[in-house]
Amino acid sequence: MTGCRMNFAPIKEPLGFIKLVEWLMAISAFGSCGGYSGRNIVSLFCGDGRNETLNATFNYPFRLSQVPLVEGNITLCNQSVPTTHLVGDSASSAEFFVGVAIICFLYSMVALLVYLGYMHVYKDSDFGPMFDFAVTAALAFLWLVCSSAWAKGLQNVKDATGTSGINPTLALCKDVICEVTEFANMRTLNVSVVFGFLNMFLWAGNAWFVYKETRWHTQKYSSQPGPGRAQVPTPI
Repeated sequence: MTGCRMNFAPIKEPLGFIKLVEWLMAISAFGSCGGYSGRNIVSLFCGDGRNETLNATFNYPFRLSQVPLVEGNITLCNQSVPTTHLVGDSASSAEFFVGVAIICFLYSMVALLVYLGYMHVYKDSDFGPMFDFAVTAALAFLWLVCSSAWAKGLQNVKDATGTSGINPTLALCKDVICEVTEFANMRTLNVSVVFGFLNMFLWAGNAWFVYKETRWHTQKYSSQPGPGRAQVPTPI
């Protein structure tokens, strides 16, 4: 029979428990990155005892080249400054990271449903465990790639919105001192990178437990001779 047989026993085993942890970790990963918004305050020290300030507000997916630092032709420190945008674009790495996290969230949810309601079908077929192993291994690799890409993308965001990135972007900074005096809190973005690599290790470890359910593993051990079975030498 292939009907649903709800059984929560798999949650007590590594196969189901790790999948539940993966589901929660995926939520933490895309929740700490997607929806982020921050603001850096840039102070311009004009040199005549008068200071000006600019706001650099950026958010997910961090298309910094579309973020205006100066809107319209305005006068700052007695100089006309044209419209100026931040430099850089980390959208591809940020969206890749969040996309992988959402895929893992959905796959973990579906896998948990199969484990809890259709484990009898899962174990009676070769396709289920083999497909599960292939997807789990592929997602572990994707976590490695997207976490590495997002770590580099996040560093690019920090560089572009910091003093070292603002100075070459704003032409006015050649004549006056420009400095970022208030930084956005990027703690959640740093945590998202940590969650990404933790997910990679989690999915890689889970691949072993899924592999044990495949026929590749069972055939390997069923083909080995038992301890009391003597091997007959092959005749020459």
